[in-house]
Amino acid sequence: MFDNEFPPLGGGTGVVNFHLFEELAAYPDVHVDLVTSSRTRSTYEYEDFSSRIRIHKVPVDNHNIHHATNPELVRYVLRGSRMARRLVRSQQFDISFAFAGVPAGAMSLALWKLYRVPYVVSLQGPDVPGFEARYARLYPFLTPLLRKVWREARAVIAISAAHRALATAFMSDIPIRIIHNGVDLHAFAADRSGRRDGPVRILCSGRLIERKGQHHLLEAFSRLRQGGQSDVHLVFAGTGDREAKLHEQCRQAGLTDHVTFLGFVERERMPSVYAAADLFVLPSQSEGMSMALLEAMASGLPVIVTDTGGSEELVDDGVNGRIVRWADVDGLHAALRECLSVPATLRAMGNVSRSRAGRFSWAAITREYLDLLERVLASPPASRGAV
Repeated sequence: MFDNEFPPLGGGTGVVNFHLFEELAAYPDVHVDLVTSSRTRSTYEYEDFSSRIRIHKVPVDNHNIHHATNPELVRYVLRGSRMARRLVRSQQFDISFAFAGVPAGAMSLALWKLYRVPYVVSLQGPDVPGFEARYARLYPFLTPLLRKVWREARAVIAISAAHRALATAFMSDIPIRIIHNGVDLHAFAADRSGRRDGPVRILCSGRLIERKGQHHLLEAFSRLRQGGQSDVHLVFAGTGDREAKLHEQCRQAGLTDHVTFLGFVERERMPSVYAAADLFVLPSQSEGMSMALLEAMASGLPVIVTDTGGSEELVDDGVNGRIVRWADVDGLHAALRECLSVPATLRAMGNVSRSRAGRFSWAAITREYLDLLERVLASPPASRGAV
């Protein structure tokens, strides 16, 4: 398995990997060697996740646990590929699994070419051209490699209907299967005991970057308060390169006393953050399938989201939340005002959210992955579309 990020490094992809390992550890006939990144400059690190899951961490000299720079990704590819070749020469592997088309998919492609180890690619978001505007200049250079990686893979996986649609627009001749992200239904339970008295608390969890749209939420929140809704408080959980600008936007709007920036929150503390909230907002331009949205729903929160990856599967407009267009501050303001107008509506929507999240347990998602891998291994390469 290849994944350039694994907790504490990285974001959603590493979290998916972690939870799959928690489930896979219970399967006696599944053995995994993961090649991932270490923060060290030159030291290779090793960790036994379980008796049958071994983590090999290659040094990339990481300086920000939430983000990998291009030089760090290059070091991961070079050193991770050497590590993978040593592993393949020392033991027999049935298949390799790549989290993302690049860089992991390119490493799986190399193993296929050198040692005929078949591989599967799970697309994760920005590795699909058109997903993220800030990578627009890179996509033309990556296109030939991505097409090769996808075409040679025995299966290509997307994580939501919108994600698959974007991938199909890029390569319409490749069959793409959907396996959604999951959520820990035990950790993120609908427990309101952490809720304190006071103003209605609106939570937005995720990296503070342009694509996530927190600046639109701040503007809509400002309008909400200007319109007389004074008993509300906005909470941001996460860090990112727009954090300073969001603080400044907050100051200029006179919202300093009404907005809290929690910064980076350890995974173990996030359930209590959701439990203390009343409403979750995800104003993103694009998502594959948001882990934060799944966690909020499992925590019994009503949600306001943009029409992006995962919305179709998770949110029924007017039933467990509202769906608005990206960058539509007027629509976001109206959705906030509507959701906050009747407290009983919030509770009812939250109950539906919890029920819907129940379909996405990690146990069920892991079984979907294993079923796919078993079909791949049982079928000849020419039958890729059938799996």
